[in-house]
Amino acid sequence: MKNLPWREFFALVISIGVVGLGLGATIPLTALTLDQRGAGTHVIGIVTAISALGILASAPFVTGWVARFGPRRMMMVSVWVAALTTALMQVTDNIYAWSVLRFLFGGVMGVLFTLGEAWVNRIAPDNSRGRVVAIYATSFTLFQLTGPALVAAVQGKITYSFAACGLLFLGALPGLALLNGANPAADEGEEEHSRWQSVLPKMPMILLGAAFFALFDTLILSFLPVYAMRQGIVMELALLSATVVLVGDTVLQFAMGWLADHFGRWRVHVACGIAVCLLLPLLPLAARHPWLWWTVLVALGAAAGAIYMLALVACGERFNGGALTTASALVNVGWGAASAGGPLLTGALMQNVGINALPGVLFGGCAIFLLSAAWEAWSERKATKA
Repeated sequence: MKNLPWREFFALVISIGVVGLGLGATIPLTALTLDQRGAGTHVIGIVTAISALGILASAPFVTGWVARFGPRRMMMVSVWVAALTTALMQVTDNIYAWSVLRFLFGGVMGVLFTLGEAWVNRIAPDNSRGRVVAIYATSFTLFQLTGPALVAAVQGKITYSFAACGLLFLGALPGLALLNGANPAADEGEEEHSRWQSVLPKMPMILLGAAFFALFDTLILSFLPVYAMRQGIVMELALLSATVVLVGDTVLQFAMGWLADHFGRWRVHVACGIAVCLLLPLLPLAARHPWLWWTVLVALGAAAGAIYMLALVACGERFNGGALTTASALVNVGWGAASAGGPLLTGALMQNVGINALPGVLFGGCAIFLLSAAWEAWSERKATKA
């Protein structure tokens, strides 16, 4: 990590971390406010899904916007839009207006995630990329986890809660101002190679790894407490279960990045997928034994989180310049699609098939990721022989 530009790295980490703090506060505040106003859970689900649709809508345009305006300017504009759309939720109760605001909010979140992930990959040295990306991902998760706690602490104590959340996003601006504002140098013919049609065929394992973790993250936060209670775990511990998964994701990412740097990213990536597929079938059994339940949840969080983190690492290994931005945008397309569709499918299956549809859906998603890894290895061997 000797060649890492530390000043720029820490400015990026803190800036995206503050965005994560605002995001982590805004999501539960939106759901809580809708619930207090008497909206049904279906309305809350629709408003939540609209943000994911915003991510999908902005993704095709990010590479072009960056080429025209530069990455730092795009990130700063996105922070202002995130702050404004959040604050405007304070002045209206209209659900349609909220839907539009959340759509715009999701769009700029997609821009920020895409550019943040591309930026950290661009400055990360090849020999320590796993650890550098792990620090970035861990910091974002820690900030995001603080958001719900902040909402819980101030709920009912301040009058203009959405306006306050909007101000949180503006805390990212000083860090962004410290970043290098120049566009990355473009290689000859880069415009052609940065089109999604050229990039997508080179990243099935990356895209499916990111989509799996989006599915995992959304389903664990939404359904794991319900699953735990149906398995006989008391409510207080059931509610704690999702937090324990996120703790496993957070505290072990640097170790996973170190393993990837020393033993190869692809090997560790596949090993994490295998670990998830071995751990998920243990959930019904683990629910009967508290020590096993918490152990499995921590391990699941670490392995699933590493699948996403190593997908980001793989983007930096394979792409640069505009192609890297396009690859990062496609990662966020996969995230948005899985986040929007996964809960709808899983909720219906859990209602009609049974509670164990939750680990079943996650197992299927991870198995598809492993199949893409096998296909990638076979394709590379075939190309080498040719």
